[in-house]
Amino acid sequence: MNLFRTFAVAVLLCVALPTLAADNNGSGDPRYAIQNPPAYAMIGDLLIARPLLVVATVIGAGVFVVSLPFTALGGGVGDAGQALVVAPAKAAFVRCLGCTGEGFEDRE
Repeated sequence: MNLFRTFAVAVLLCVALPTLAADNNGSGDPRYAIQNPPAYAMIGDLLIARPLLVVATVIGAGVFVVSLPFTALGGGVGDAGQALVVAPAKAAFVRCLGCTGEGFEDRE
């Protein structure tokens, strides 16, 4: 009977703990909501998306340097740098693994 009780408690904990730990941050503030992506999303992000974003950052930096004289004449150096280099770099290096949202933007 002791083995049965141990098994029943283990099954109960396996079923109850994920339910208790569900996305309930308690504060109601969306800034503290935690994304919990599945494993396949993390693997896909690690093996496919991140390398492509690093390549996009390098290509964007090259395009930025080539277009720098023209963007300097037009006064859009900051916007071009933000769009071609900073945005892909933030998506590649700052975003959490497997997350779909942008976890790097400041929210006030």
